[in-house]
Amino acid sequence: MPVIVKTVSLLICSNLFMTFAWYAHLKNMSAKPWFIAALASWGIAFFEYMIQVPANRIGYTQLSLAQLKILQEVITLSVFVPFSIFYMKEGFKLDFIWAGLCLVGAVYFMFRT
Repeated sequence: MPVIVKTVSLLICSNLFMTFAWYAHLKNMSAKPWFIAALASWGIAFFEYMIQVPANRIGYTQLSLAQLKILQEVITLSVFVPFSIFYMKEGFKLDFIWAGLCLVGAVYFMFRT
């Protein structure tokens, strides 16, 4: 399997955990003290790091650090938008499209050769 496919696949999985660790407590634990939510988030984030670290190590064999970062940002937005709409029940915002277009530009400049 190509390095970019492995890296992207692992980063998508990592981002699913990260997004839940960062934001799901706002919906699921809003009545709990913040430190309980923080402990739960740290527990989820452990799995995010167990996937993210190998993803970045694999990716860094063929991608630059800047390319890995831009790739991560694109994946983050790609995971966050559906999470926000379907899980958190926030509405779709036109700003998601504008942010995505900005990231397309960032990808172009980081990956052009």
